[in-house]
Amino acid sequence: MKLSVIIITKNEAANIAGCLKSVAFADEFIVVDSGSTDGTVELAQALGARVEITQDWPGFGPQKNRALDLATGDWVLSIDADERVTPELAREIQEVLANPRADAYEIARLSNFCGKDIRHSGWWPDYVLRLFKRGTARFTDAAVHERVVPANGQPLKLQGYFNHYPYDNLDALINKVNRYSSDAAAMMYAKGRRTSVFGALGHGFWTFVRIYLIRRGFLDGRHGLVLAVTAAAGSFFRYSKLMFLAEKQK
Repeated sequence: MKLSVIIITKNEAANIAGCLKSVAFADEFIVVDSGSTDGTVELAQALGARVEITQDWPGFGPQKNRALDLATGDWVLSIDADERVTPELAREIQEVLANPRADAYEIARLSNFCGKDIRHSGWWPDYVLRLFKRGTARFTDAAVHERVVPANGQPLKLQGYFNHYPYDNLDALINKVNRYSSDAAAMMYAKGRRTSVFGALGHGFWTFVRIYLIRRGFLDGRHGLVLAVTAAAGSFFRYSKLMFLAEKQK
């Protein structure tokens, strides 16, 4: 079975080489880049990837579907530039392709925040559907928080996991929270959602309780506290932006 790896990028020079090297066992590497200026494209090409550059940014779901449409393998593995396939997961994927028992598989992610693997806070095991038979699944068209939707059948879970390095520092997390909250607010507004300042406060408070207490973020120490507070702020920003967006359109 031929395996295609698909990745979307923008200014991922610090990550793309490690990502591609971790999937060296694959047969094809597809990178769809949305205007990198840091050498990402050249690094990916040097490692054998086919790179397509887009001039627009339609959102994460549509961009990943663009990459999917370029794949030619029997199976597809979708991976983000800040993720790594462990050797154990690589062996398991190859075993699955030799004798598949389903058309789609979910893979856990072990995420690292500022040098610490996060085992609570809702971050672990964080299963995501990433390995699937081409033609049997597609990404949703969501601008953020996209996911793979299989056409039929129940996906199975693999034992191996990705190592995930989303945030080297707090600045990276804050910047992402700001960017994602804007995209999410626009998406909610388009769907007819509305809120008030009390709604924004309520969502922010509930997010903190859910992550820090219910999902035991306190067991992740100070890292867990920072993640809970930042997530709560992100929720508050998302609904506050929705509120102001609705007022602006009146």
